[in-house]
Amino acid sequence: MSEEVVARRYADALFQLGDEKGSLDKLVQEFRVIKDVFQENKLETFLAHPRVDNAKKNEFLDDVFNGFSRECINTLKLLVKQHRINIVPSVVDHFIQLVNESQGIAEATVYSVRPLTDDELKQLETPTAKRFGKQQIIFKNVIDPSVLGGVKIRVGNTIIDGSLGGKLKRIERSIVTANN
Repeated sequence: MSEEVVARRYADALFQLGDEKGSLDKLVQEFRVIKDVFQENKLETFLAHPRVDNAKKNEFLDDVFNGFSRECINTLKLLVKQHRINIVPSVVDHFIQLVNESQGIAEATVYSVRPLTDDELKQLETPTAKRFGKQQIIFKNVIDPSVLGGVKIRVGNTIIDGSLGGKLKRIERSIVTANN
């Protein structure tokens, strides 16, 4: 079974558990931290090491994630026990996606030539949310000098190109097709 399918199953189970307990928002916050910790500190190497027994791994998880919900810690312990600790980032991504879908939220990346202010991001949020039929859009701002001016927004596989570079390319294409 592919790791992607397994990660989805864990995420589905977590979503159902969090939904039953009414703790989805807390779980999202905790799992975002867990994903960051795993990516920055390479915990996977230690937790997947065959010479370290599971009792020490579980004790380590309890110490590192002290104060986190039992659902989070128990999920990590289960993944260690099943030798699937490498799928933590994928489980987190799928879980957050499920929570966002249930709450009408979409995550988007906005590319701009300079960092956008909070006010500018707020101005982009309403029309973008309306276009995608969502209640809220959470933006991540990425600086991209190739944009030249304006912004380019990516939501999932869809790109809205309002950049100066994109407009110039569209003008160039219309000129080329007009000359043919």
